[in-house]
Amino acid sequence: MIIKTFKTAEEIGVAVAEIFTKQVKNKPDSVLGLATGATPIPTYNNIIKNFNEGDFSFKAVKTYNLDEYCNLPKEDKNSYYTFMHKQLFDSLDILEENVHFLDGNAADTEAECKRYDDEINAAGGIDIQLLGIGNNAHIGFNEPADEFTNGSFKITLTQSTIDANKIYFDENPMPTHALTMGIKQIMSAKQIILIATGPKKAEAIKNMIEGPVTPQVPASILQEHDDVLIFLDEDAASLLTK
Repeated sequence: MIIKTFKTAEEIGVAVAEIFTKQVKNKPDSVLGLATGATPIPTYNNIIKNFNEGDFSFKAVKTYNLDEYCNLPKEDKNSYYTFMHKQLFDSLDILEENVHFLDGNAADTEAECKRYDDEINAAGGIDIQLLGIGNNAHIGFNEPADEFTNGSFKITLTQSTIDANKIYFDENPMPTHALTMGIKQIMSAKQIILIATGPKKAEAIKNMIEGPVTPQVPASILQEHDDVLIFLDEDAASLLTK
């Protein structure tokens, strides 16, 4: 792991966006793994800024999102499909057929998860996977468990995850299940970038970096990946001792 600490989330957004910009410029048909939530928004804002100011295109880029809620209409304002289009895709020249999501409304979720993993593998695997981290150290929606997961699967969300996300749901109730990439699928990415900001993430970051590798701390598995960049603000890094 390479750990980089910044004063603000905006500074992180500039730095991470530059990595994605260089990736797309150097490999126009890159395969990108993307995340949702408040954490990556500064990165997405700066990717859009770089795109508007640059001479590169996303037309050949393929994206695969980490997860999607179950039993939530795709067009709902809180679906990750809607989030990604609002925060990133609608401001780029990326082709709609090249953006990919798990279908949380699929009748056969097991078949849907296999389809998704097969598509990622057929695309050549993910070049850069962007991650946030939950207060309980989940990545994607891989919650603390007795063993690490493999491919994409349906997960019952923990109460702590529901509590952290339900503030966004003021019309439809917060879903209790989601489809998510599994740990093995995340770890198959060539490079992984994890961003964490704010004091609420400090304990998860300490456990991820300085604790043992354990499925009770899902993000700790990143210690075993060959190419991981960790971007932290000072609050998220505040409990690190090394």
